[in-house]
Amino acid sequence: MKGFKSLSLAVLASCVMTFSAVAKDKKDKKEDGYVFTEVKTIPNTSIKNQHRSGTCWSFSGISFLESEMMRMGKEEVDLSEMFIVYHCYSDKAEKFVRLHGKLNFGPGGAFHDVTYVLKNYGLVPENAYTGLNIGEKNHVHGEMDQILNDMVSGVIKNKNRKISPVWRNAFDATLDTYLGELPKTFEYKGKEYTPKTFAKEVTGLNADDYVEISSYTHHPFYSQFAIEVPDNWLWDNVYNVPMNEMMEIIDNAINKGYSVAWAADVSEKGFDTKKKGVAIVPEADLAEMDNAEIAKWENMSDREKQSKLLSRKGPGKEKKITQEMRQEAYDNYQTTDDHGMQIVGTAKDQKGNMYYKVKNSWGEYNDYKGYFYASKPFVEYKTMDIMVHKSAIPKHIRKKLGL
Repeated sequence: MKGFKSLSLAVLASCVMTFSAVAKDKKDKKEDGYVFTEVKTIPNTSIKNQHRSGTCWSFSGISFLESEMMRMGKEEVDLSEMFIVYHCYSDKAEKFVRLHGKLNFGPGGAFHDVTYVLKNYGLVPENAYTGLNIGEKNHVHGEMDQILNDMVSGVIKNKNRKISPVWRNAFDATLDTYLGELPKTFEYKGKEYTPKTFAKEVTGLNADDYVEISSYTHHPFYSQFAIEVPDNWLWDNVYNVPMNEMMEIIDNAINKGYSVAWAADVSEKGFDTKKKGVAIVPEADLAEMDNAEIAKWENMSDREKQSKLLSRKGPGKEKKITQEMRQEAYDNYQTTDDHGMQIVGTAKDQKGNMYYKVKNSWGEYNDYKGYFYASKPFVEYKTMDIMVHKSAIPKHIRKKLGL
């Protein structure tokens, strides 16, 4: 019995040492990567999944409005993204035909499409219109997108030398088939609503309260312009401000409890939100290299340098972004209107660098359950435009914009 006790103690000691080693190894690995401490988080609804549909703009725009309702003290509501998609596809088709096909036609869109539908058609809750009408559990739009494109192209190219008065009925019937017929009335918590009465009485949202902001030098600052991207089919205007004021608007919004709808380019290699959960613009920190390392660095190709920078396990030095860099990237198509997301807070890494907490619409696809952290340089460099409540803009900037 005594020997058994000694053996047990030895095994226990060994287990404790092994556990400590594993814990230390995990801690070291964690410290090698990014460790975020959240500074402020704006209330937001659950992570959704756009799945195989090009509707990020609707998912992020709707999520933004859901957060706005929460900020206003309204009840949390899961709003329908596909109600927005249906109306935009239908109205975009009419404009495409009126312009003889000289308009980008596809599933893409912008934040102002969401407020456009809010203002003209209303909103509905998710349980009143899911858009899941073809037997799939998630949104799969490839076939629908192709058929809708072929339909409007066929209307324009038809050999009748004129356009029939019923083509849009056929188009909307296809939307009905794939997404489901739009509800004229529906019941919500024991009361009947139309989309417009629901938007007014339940959400309390006013589309005119929201504006979009961008920052480019090919138009005068403090003016409005229709941002030149293919998905701006409504030709809606954004307000143009210097980059530092665009960032001031984002920071002021978060500090005052407003979230921000964020449209950005995500084609950069520094957009590594699945593995590392970050979006960064890395730069070599030559100050930390010795002469031999600097010489080796200078002999690398740009591709080799980029690969090495992105292989970092944790925070490193990032590029200093200028207004000129933003403009050059936009002008040469390095910054395009790739993806719509929602900024819902701020955080710091273990070195004290600031990041924005971003809600994505790809489901819980990473270690952060569908969120990720975008560095300030990335947001400066790759932001196409943002949407905010007018009151989230600092007063001195609002005055310059005439708001």
